[in-house]
Order: sequence, then structure tokens, then C-alpha cells
Amino acid sequence: MRFMVMHKVDAKMEAGEKPNQELIERMGELIGESFKSGVCLDGAGLHRSARRARVTVQGGTSTTARGPYQGENELVASVAMIKAKSMDEATEHAVRFSKAAGDVDVEIGPVVEAWDLGMMPKPKTEYERYLLLLKGNAKTESGSSSTKEEHAATALLSDELKKAGVLLKTARLAPSSKGKRLPAGPKDKQSWLDGPFAESKELIAGYAVLELPSIDDAIAWANRYVAILCDIEVDIRELEG
Repeated sequence: MRFMVMHKVDAKMEAGEKPNQELIERMGELIGESFKSGVCLDGAGLHRSARRARVTVQGGTSTTARGPYQGENELVASVAMIKAKSMDEATEHAVRFSKAAGDVDVEIGPVVEAWDLGMMPKPKTEYERYLLLLKGNAKTESGSSSTKEEHAATALLSDELKKAGVLLKTARLAPSSKGKRLPAGPKDKQSWLDGPFAESKELIAGYAVLELPSIDDAIAWANRYVAILCDIEVDIRELEG
């Protein structure tokens, strides 16, 4: 089974404070070990909301809001990693994705790269990576599939972006009824909650995709993850497909 472990933004992240060296090293050890064992398949962190944007589509009309902003509906239904030359270009792709998917909300977040953390010099490249977070709604939470028209439109757009080398990867999440959440708080008072989650107002700060036999194994891995990050909300969501 595949799971996505998502940690949420806290005040330090939103203030633009970089993680300290100890945290970087401990997280690097966990992720490195997990990649080597085949448990961790993918992962990325996002910059604070001041560097993000939101696209909302209603009735075929799109509106875009730039950060910083507070969390609203942050329950995620699917994600897509793309590459673009700028936030403006990434937003254009997000608008096209959104219109193909119907009336939806999409957040665009630039990915935190190794050079952003001072781990290596920034390479010469004209592209940056962006994560598109398609927000959940009643339809995605019910587990109902997209209409034939929506599916055909998004599949066509995905193929087009793949051929152009823009779309890097996608993932679709199962309804939150199959998920788990660990609210932020002191370690001795934290406990995992069963989904479904009516809402999530905490912004996503980053994620890791895991392949493990069960959600209990995912919780055990996430507990190690939380022990490094400390006092932060974490969701575990099952992936579909």
C-alpha cells in the first residue's frame, strides 16, 4: 500500500525561519534510510505561503490570490508536480488544470530545494519545481469518480503537459475517511485520530510518499518523522491508483 504523510506549516515556517542544522541532519538520515530500504518513494517540502498562490475556478471563471494567507480548505484530494520558469507560468498551468477538473481550488507552492537550505550551490537551470495541491470537496470525499467529461479533459491535459516535459508526477488521495491525523501539541498529549476530517485549516508544509504493508506501519514511520519536527500536525492519507 502507498501512503502520503503530510506535515503542516507552523509559525516558524511562515516567518521564513530556516530549519536548524540538527533538524536537517536528522531528517536527512530518516529520509535517506527510508529511500535506501524502499519505504520512501518520494517527498518534497514547500516554501511558506508568502511565496505561494491559489487558483479558484467557479463556473469556468478563475481567480488567483497570492500569499501570504491563512489556511482555509486545505484538505487535499490530489497533487501534481510540475516544472515552470516562474510562479506566473506555474499559475497558468494550474488554471488549465483547474478548468479541466471543474469547480475546484488549487494551491501552487514552490518546492524547497537542497540549495535553498544551503546544502549545495544552486545549479544553472531555467526551471523550478512547483507542487499543485488540488483541494478536496464533497465529491472527492464521497469517493465518487470524476464525470466522464472531467476525466477526459484532465487526461488530455496531463498527456499534453507530459509531452511538453512540464508534468513530472501526479498522485490521487483516497477520501480522508481512510486517513489518520495527529494534531499539533505536546508529545505526551498527542494521539492519532481517525478520519474522515470535515476540514483542515493548516497549510501543507511538505510530504513523503511511503510504500508499506498497512496504515499502522505508516503511523510507526510518521511517529519518527514527528519526533524530528516536534509539535506539528501531521496527516496520513492512503493513495489511490
